[in-house]
Amino acid sequence: MSLKDVKHIVLVLSGKGGVGKSSVTTQLALTLSLKGHSVGVLDVDLTGPSIPRFFGIENEKVRQAPGGWIPVPVHEAQNGYGHTDGNGDAAHTNELADGRGSLACMSLGFLLGDRGDAVVWRGPKKTAMVRQFLSDVLWGSLDYLLIDTPPGTSDEHISLVETLLKEATPEQMAGAVIVTTPQAISISDVKKEINFCRKTGVKILGVIENMAGFVCPNCSECTNVFSKGGGQVMAQEFDVPFMGSLPIDPMFIRLIEEGKRPVYPEGTVIDGRAMQTNGHADLDEAEKAGLLVEKYTACSLYPLFDGMVNQLLSKVEP
Repeated sequence: MSLKDVKHIVLVLSGKGGVGKSSVTTQLALTLSLKGHSVGVLDVDLTGPSIPRFFGIENEKVRQAPGGWIPVPVHEAQNGYGHTDGNGDAAHTNELADGRGSLACMSLGFLLGDRGDAVVWRGPKKTAMVRQFLSDVLWGSLDYLLIDTPPGTSDEHISLVETLLKEATPEQMAGAVIVTTPQAISISDVKKEINFCRKTGVKILGVIENMAGFVCPNCSECTNVFSKGGGQVMAQEFDVPFMGSLPIDPMFIRLIEEGKRPVYPEGTVIDGRAMQTNGHADLDEAEKAGLLVEKYTACSLYPLFDGMVNQLLSKVEP
């Protein structure tokens, strides 16, 4: 099985669509990589694969190798952490504090002829595709495999969890991160996902409340557009850990869509950290320089995810 060298598998789940699972998965992956961990991202949202777009690699294609598919690299390891030599053997590693782990992705989006193609599949074909993703992607040695899932608790979820519980060891199955937004309608659907995890024996690592505010691109205010706190109340009700709240940041959207480094109005402070203010969101080529993971460190969401990932690591690697 291709997962045999994966240390920890984390599912990103939500019973509700449009709450930002792919956004959360992307930022968890980038933050884990910045902490020196080698990371893989598996996108099993078969009808709406968005992970390739988030990482800016949607024009890439997977390569075939004997025994399976080679995932698409986002960036290589820095300072040798998690690096392999040309023969596939583990090279000398250097776990410096400023090291960066490798990051790679697999998604059905890489296999479509055109990104606008619709995937019109019945349940059995979806199930077969999920199982093939879990068995035929040659991840190699990974510290973390994050699995981005579609909304609901249907075919993909059942086949995913059944296969993982059958093939992966209990030590590998770290658990699930549940994503919600503050509104009551979202929370009522996400509660079903918590019950799904409990019925299937998947450990819940924590709840993340997304879209709990709006970071204004023109002033230093953060406004709670959709209210705030509903996710925390739900976590307390079900006695599961609450990992924190995240605002909507237009600069993160700008980073994903245009590849530009985030910049903020003077005085913007998020989680006690002053944000970068050199620039006025103009067409400056300097803002496009560097890798996605490097530009992400200037985003207001990065310090928030840094704290959430520390919580995650304390649960998975006590």
